[in-house]
Amino acid sequence: MSSIIEIKELKKSYGNNAVLKGINLVVHKGEIFALLGANGTGKTTTLECVEGLRTYDSGNIIVNGKIGIQLQSSALQAHIKPMEAIKLFAKWNKTVPDYEMLNSLGILELSKNKYADLSTGQKRRLHLALALIGNPDIIFLDEPTAGLDVEGRVSLHEQIRALKLQGKTIILATHDMAEVEDLCDRIAILQGGNIAFVGTVDEFTAIGGKRHIIRIKTADGQKDYETENITETLFTVLTEYKQKERAILDIQTDRVSLEQNFINVIRGAK
Repeated sequence: MSSIIEIKELKKSYGNNAVLKGINLVVHKGEIFALLGANGTGKTTTLECVEGLRTYDSGNIIVNGKIGIQLQSSALQAHIKPMEAIKLFAKWNKTVPDYEMLNSLGILELSKNKYADLSTGQKRRLHLALALIGNPDIIFLDEPTAGLDVEGRVSLHEQIRALKLQGKTIILATHDMAEVEDLCDRIAILQGGNIAFVGTVDEFTAIGGKRHIIRIKTADGQKDYETENITETLFTVLTEYKQKERAILDIQTDRVSLEQNFINVIRGAK
């Protein structure tokens, strides 16, 4: 696949604090890509350097396309109307509004509303529409579904997938691991100023091997057992419970999730 973003030996420090220690990363054209990391690991700094919003100390960033940025919040005036904002941004970008895109995002039906009166979901859709003005090749989405209800989340996910089908590259910044699993082709994880992992969600989940969680519920509560061998662990645990005459109310088994593996990585667990 052709690359649309290349980051080579990117370094950035704030005083004596080296936040980025030589980041190397490639994003492919047309993929949905997430940059993940605990707070303070440098993911926001990395994205801002790529977006051109922050200077960096050394390294090289190559962006092969036009960028659109959908921020989690905006500085739009409370009394501005959605179409007024659209026309203003279109003028800045020296283009004309794409009414087909605006209609698909439901912006046209909000034409009489003031920004302050929009719901969280409506504001998210407007922010996305503003990011799409100028027909960008790369779209940065910062916590796009934060604060949305289930219906709004599903709707926005459909719109993100539709953008991918149009050949857009989506860079996602989110703390929602379920969202990452649902949307992303590949992920990168920052830890300690370096890239700790790059690959697909399945590849990352497989890092911990075929680990599973066995949850056993009794009248005294629930206890979890982590294992790579469900049969052997279940046999041992059930024998123990039988010998102690402890009644089991429920048994559940789950594979170790993306979120659990993510926590293990950022904590330095092996």
